[in-house]
Amino acid sequence: MIRPEENPNLPVPEKNDRETGESMEELAARIVVHSPVPPEQPPVQLEFNPPVLVPASNLPDDLRISWGWLHFLGFVGFVIASLVITQLGAVFYLMAQTHNTHMSQKELQQLIVSRPQTLIAAQVVLFGMVIFFFYITLAVLNDKPFWRTLGWQKLGKTPGVPASPWLYFIAGVALSLGVAGATYFMKPPENLPIEDLLKSRTGAMLLISMAVLVAPLVEETTFRGYLYPLFASSFTRAAEHFGHDSSSALRIGSTTAILLTGTLFGLLHGAQLGWTWGLVAVLVAVGIIFTFVRARTGTVLASFLLHLGYNSMIGLSVLVSTHGFTRMPPHP
Repeated sequence: MIRPEENPNLPVPEKNDRETGESMEELAARIVVHSPVPPEQPPVQLEFNPPVLVPASNLPDDLRISWGWLHFLGFVGFVIASLVITQLGAVFYLMAQTHNTHMSQKELQQLIVSRPQTLIAAQVVLFGMVIFFFYITLAVLNDKPFWRTLGWQKLGKTPGVPASPWLYFIAGVALSLGVAGATYFMKPPENLPIEDLLKSRTGAMLLISMAVLVAPLVEETTFRGYLYPLFASSFTRAAEHFGHDSSSALRIGSTTAILLTGTLFGLLHGAQLGWTWGLVAVLVAVGIIFTFVRARTGTVLASFLLHLGYNSMIGLSVLVSTHGFTRMPPHP
């Protein structure tokens, strides 16, 4: 009989742990468990997305904005700083031109009247800085279209409102005539600040040109494109928070925003009118009408055309009263 260990062709049985003298703990220590290798994961890409306000569910598209009150505070600070810079720049420029650094306030006012182009240029620069702020913070940083972001849409998208641009322009002309009639019997104080710019041919021409070509664009973008949707969306959320249903909350938010925006618009022009409160109240009413049209149509283009017609009629009246800027100052 041939033993298995004597025949190399026969398998030799393995010795168990009792024959090798190896304990169960030592045997377990020699067992290596190979965990499955996870597939290689792509590196995590971190993206920066600026915070966006979550709009109320019932807000129309023209009130769904990406800026909030923190951005508004930054805007106010920027405007104040820009106003100081432009006004001081204009004053220093005039002083440098006259080589007189110790002017009295009356002398400085007379110098501004004699050189109105400097003050108007400073105002245009301020307008440009405001548009630049909006462009950088709302369009470039958020990668969004500039004009559409600020509410400039085509006419006719809102059902039930006119789509003809000329209708809004003519309405602005009619509004200007109505305001002229309403203020005809008012007796504003003499030498209003804005009248100083109308005492010279150059000042009148530059002022009217800015009022028609620049002011409606910038003011409508600021008040009706930026401020109104911020106020309307914020007050709508607040109304919903206090238990109003969606439709009534939107009505409360829009109405409050229209009144507030129009009031701020009138107060903005208070310094030009010497804070004559009757005239300021009239401009507050005009601002409310502009904002109502913006809210009703859903586009800043409508209030811009209204504003353009309003200012164009004022410019035409100055042109007529001065006989083509040949008789200064203008007379009724």
